[in-house]
Amino acid sequence: MVIRSPLSDSARSASESHPGRPAAAGRRHYRLVDLEGTPHPVLDDLYDSVEAAWGEAIAWWREQSLQGPPPIGVEVSTSSGTWRTLRAPEG
Repeated sequence: MVIRSPLSDSARSASESHPGRPAAAGRRHYRLVDLEGTPHPVLDDLYDSVEAAWGEAIAWWREQSLQGPPPIGVEVSTSSGTWRTLRAPEG
């Protein structure tokens, strides 16, 4: 099982106060997206690293007993307050 690092309360509250926008603490955050590029409906959380995000996606995919590559992508927060795709969802 993959264990993800918890976000600080300030990073989480900054992110929650602006839905869809990353925390502006100068620190990168990662999120999982679906085929449409929107936050994943089940794995909608912020992660401290791309490895933690992707590890959670793979673990969830396997728990579902699904085959093939997961149709899940990874995005990273930018300093301008937007998200950039690191790994596009396959589907």
